[in-house]
Amino acid sequence: MTHPSLSTHPEPRRLAVLNIVGLTPALLPHLPRLQAFATRGQVSPVEAMLPAVTCSVQATYLTGRWPSEHGVVGNGWYFRDECEIKFWRQSNHLIQSPKLWDALRAHDPSFTVANICWWYAMYSSADYTVTPRPMYPADGRKLPDCYTQPYELRDELQQKLGTFPLFSYWGPNANITSSAWIARAAQHIDETYAPTLNLVYLPHLDYGLQQHGPNPEALATELADIDRVAGDLIDHYERRGVQVMVVSEYGIERAWRPVHINRALREAGLIAVRDELGREQLDAGVSAAFAVADHQVAHVYVNDPARRDEVRALLEALPGVAEVLDEEGKRRHHLGHERAGDFVVVAEAGAWFTYYYWLDDARAPDYARTVDIHRKPGYDPVELFLDPHSPAKLKAGVALLKKKLGFRYLLDVIGFDATLVRGSHGRVTGTPAAGPLLITNRPELLPQRPLVATDVYGVILAHLGVGEREVVAAG
Repeated sequence: MTHPSLSTHPEPRRLAVLNIVGLTPALLPHLPRLQAFATRGQVSPVEAMLPAVTCSVQATYLTGRWPSEHGVVGNGWYFRDECEIKFWRQSNHLIQSPKLWDALRAHDPSFTVANICWWYAMYSSADYTVTPRPMYPADGRKLPDCYTQPYELRDELQQKLGTFPLFSYWGPNANITSSAWIARAAQHIDETYAPTLNLVYLPHLDYGLQQHGPNPEALATELADIDRVAGDLIDHYERRGVQVMVVSEYGIERAWRPVHINRALREAGLIAVRDELGREQLDAGVSAAFAVADHQVAHVYVNDPARRDEVRALLEALPGVAEVLDEEGKRRHHLGHERAGDFVVVAEAGAWFTYYYWLDDARAPDYARTVDIHRKPGYDPVELFLDPHSPAKLKAGVALLKKKLGFRYLLDVIGFDATLVRGSHGRVTGTPAAGPLLITNRPELLPQRPLVATDVYGVILAHLGVGEREVVAAG
């Protein structure tokens, strides 16, 4: 998409892009302030991409490239050189394509960018960065904190807004507090530094959608909360003459069918485990094959080429699996990257993949009953629920208070009942009303065709008065 006429604008326009996770056209009527903003402009569905998960979609929006080029094939993947599965890494260098702000700065060195909690934020070339980053003292404690660039911004924000509310950002206590903190941080940065481009991540709606599914009645509180926070932020930017664009990454569909893909591989003798203090640890480096579960998509890595056909046949026969993508299939979905594994498995409607690999809950690793997004070798939405069958839940309030005070305490209150999850995402549903969207009050800047994920990059540039052809020339 090219907008050559915009290059003559004398001053760079300013823009805020609010990423409201899980927002869909179908949910908009239940959000009066966001609906009012949309009514003043245009709501455009964005064709969902595969995988429809946070890190992949954000990297696509910010580079204008597909995962086959930028390399972010999911929220996590198998790092072959380390023989380890890693989720929710934070270095911006993991994105293997130039970012939006690099193109903007090459076009005009006066452009400044604030990245406020979009993922892979650390060590980027953005001018202002804020992202959750706990402290991990050597005694095993986990202390709420955030990472900022410049460094001094961390103290500046936390002195004004309080410590970043980590324990409301994710887990069974997830609530509006964290998104409200992020919104207030965005306002402070805008008032203090006036970046040309503000990228703001508001994740709150995602939590309730996974807990309850896309049910507006069950989500009434969550919808009202995010509508208030986003509405206030839109009002702030518009008072200051900043354009506002709203995007979302995916829609969440009703889910009721967990698929234990690694247990199927384990029963076939493909997964190896280590015994550590009586508990089983997945040993990916010596397993013949294993799956990295990521919502409704799983990346399957086959270390033993002789068993490749066996693995594929097992996956294709597994109930709940809609499709097994080989090399040609991965290319068709722009996932032809070495990080994506040997097969990409897509769930059927209503199904999603657990990471569980143990066959006896008594042998599950100790982290399995905790909120531990970095040690688990896959995504675990059950972390949003207290285990209803665990006596430890009665101590959860005391345990959480001890954690907030900095005491070392194992908060083992997460269960293994995957049927608690009511909403999931990752697959492409093909239903625009239930998928991601883009809202702008400048519809003349949109291409005259349905939007795909890579178009968001160009739409952001157009709002800043820059055409894609110009940034290519500047680069």
